[in-house]
Amino acid sequence: MGTFAVQLARAFGAEVTGVCGPRNVDLVRSLGAGEVVDYGRADFTRTGRRYDLLVDVAGTRPPAACRRVLRPRGTHVLVGGPAGRWLQPVGHTIAALATSPFTSRRVVLADVTRCREKRAKLVRLAALIEQGDLTPVVDRVYPFDELPAAVRYVEEGHARGKVVVSL
Repeated sequence: MGTFAVQLARAFGAEVTGVCGPRNVDLVRSLGAGEVVDYGRADFTRTGRRYDLLVDVAGTRPPAACRRVLRPRGTHVLVGGPAGRWLQPVGHTIAALATSPFTSRRVVLADVTRCREKRAKLVRLAALIEQGDLTPVVDRVYPFDELPAAVRYVEEGHARGKVVVSL
């Protein structure tokens, strides 16, 4: 999700700051992030920078910390949370939604499993792919008989892009 978010934001002309671990800094920069924060060296919520939009794929920072980095009228999009840990993402989601009405900043939940197909949006995405502005980043490909290993790898939370299972 994060690799697509960076590419889509750049394709739409946004100035992008990516947050990732040290082994992904070059990858995130190559996808179009103008600035990359290595979360092992710096906490992006304490850099003093402010953002119009925060797409939170990892879900590891408290909602209040994320809200602090938003500009007035900014939006915090919660996409996911740490693999295999249920209570932290749920708690962050509830806290973010509960406090959202009391601030000018918005919280949006992104349920990628329930996206409705819209022809115009799909045509636009296809055009971005054809132009080379949107490219899937494939980390690993597993044969179907190694499906359990693929699932374990994804659950570890360190995939650098998509993990594909071939049939």
